Amino acid sequence: MNLANSLSSFTPIARRHFFRDCGVGVGKMALGGFLTSEMTRRAVAAEANPLAPRKPHFTGKAKAVIHLFMAGAPSQLDLFDYKPKLSEYEGKPIPPEVVGNQRYAFIRPDSNCLGPRFKFAKHGQCGAELSEMLPHLAKIVDDICLVKSVRTDQFNHAPSELLVYTGSPRSGRPSIGSWVTYGLGTENQNLPVFVVLISSGVQPNGGKNSFGSGFLPSVYNGTLFRSTGDPVLYLSNPKGMDDEVQRDSLATIKKLNQKKLDSVGDPEIATRINSFEMAYKMQSSAPDLMDLSKEPKHILELYGVEPGKVNYASACLLARRMIERGVRF
Repeated sequence: MNLANSLSSFTPIARRHFFRDCGVGVGKMALGGFLTSEMTRRAVAAEANPLAPRKPHFTGKAKAVIHLFMAGAPSQLDLFDYKPKLSEYEGKPIPPEVVGNQRYAFIRPDSNCLGPRFKFAKHGQCGAELSEMLPHLAKIVDDICLVKSVRTDQFNHAPSELLVYTGSPRSGRPSIGSWVTYGLGTENQNLPVFVVLISSGVQPNGGKNSFGSGFLPSVYNGTLFRSTGDPVLYLSNPKGMDDEVQRDSLATIKKLNQKKLDSVGDPEIATRINSFEMAYKMQSSAPDLMDLSKEPKHILELYGVEPGKVNYASACLLARRMIERGVRF
């Protein structure tokens, strides 16, 4: 009876009334449908190949990055950043108003100040002040950019290096190389998109977090290339395994991993699949890349590379060879 009364009192809603009273809701439904389809499209594309080249918001001029970090290099106070005030305090204790009640690691409160060790002079039309230790750089000072607006309160090695690499002194943030590869992807299919070279043989003070992907998927981690032996550990086949056996093994492992990925959707499984495939391709591409003997003699001399000797010069030459082969960072 109540239902019948309700139906008899029902008044049809005209189309204009519907859009007037429900317009916002319809817009939300349309937006939700659009976003869902777009997110699904991106998820499918990312699952197929998370390192596929991506179109940037704005067309950029740079296609790749070579990032040089020289831990243990001379201080900027001896090269670029002239501090005449330090000359006044040469051999004198640090003024109390500078340190206050703060405590610093490895620095005693009564330590004496050390002034500039070298002479500075202005160079070029820009008038940049450079140390006498940089006579060649002084000739091209108008062609480079010196950024002096960067500040930090970090003074220990590990957090300071993490700040340079990731923008944060604490672990957990993606490194600069991971952000670049996440944003641009790669067109190269035979080498990692993000490669790390350590010419000194000692990893950064910040450890692997210095070239890690942080909260981004681990497919954007940096791949560490060694200076001697195989470029990447376990890249060579063990005794008794030929290419055909290895290819069959990888195909079987890929099927198992893909089945698990389809079941649980864990992006780390997709990273594992990509890693196995990349390692297989690198078995032929990496040794050729690392062979510097194919470079002309005048190029080796230009870089300062000594055949058979691993140093900073050989790392710079390897970086150039990688960029030529499509490595993004």
